[in-house]
Amino acid sequence: MLTKKAAILVMALLLSACGYHLRGALDLPANLKNVYVEGASGALHEQFKQIMKSSSSQLADSRKGAGIVVKIFNEDFSRRVLSLSTRGKSNEFELNYRLDYELANADDAPLMERQSVDVRREYYNDQQFMIAKDQEEAVIRNEMYQQAVQTIVNRARVVLETGAK
Repeated sequence: MLTKKAAILVMALLLSACGYHLRGALDLPANLKNVYVEGASGALHEQFKQIMKSSSSQLADSRKGAGIVVKIFNEDFSRRVLSLSTRGKSNEFELNYRLDYELANADDAPLMERQSVDVRREYYNDQQFMIAKDQEEAVIRNEMYQQAVQTIVNRARVVLETGAK
């Protein structure tokens, strides 16, 4: 029993020493440990919450406690048919997610001018498995929200580390 515990301890130490991180976890500077997000949709806000939690950070409840404020503008999700089958049913879709955002400090002083994020994905719509395709689209949308949040967080990290405007 003692050797089993020792083996587990050694494995834990080796994993932490090799730089292993949980998937989705980001190494964030101190200013990004407490982020306030305003104007985001529920799905985008949820992705911010998940990414912050996996990175040992949190979303602030108000601007006052935040190290940085992310302002979301013009959030839009669209779906476009790319190809049709011989029966006139859609075979392929393109999903497009776009938003504008701005970074500010807690006192509303801008840290970065308004930028945009565009995320596009295509997927094949097999007419025989319609229920599964609806679930596939939901998974793809979730991944698109996650990619947008990671883009915003990475740009915010660069702004904070370089001090550039």
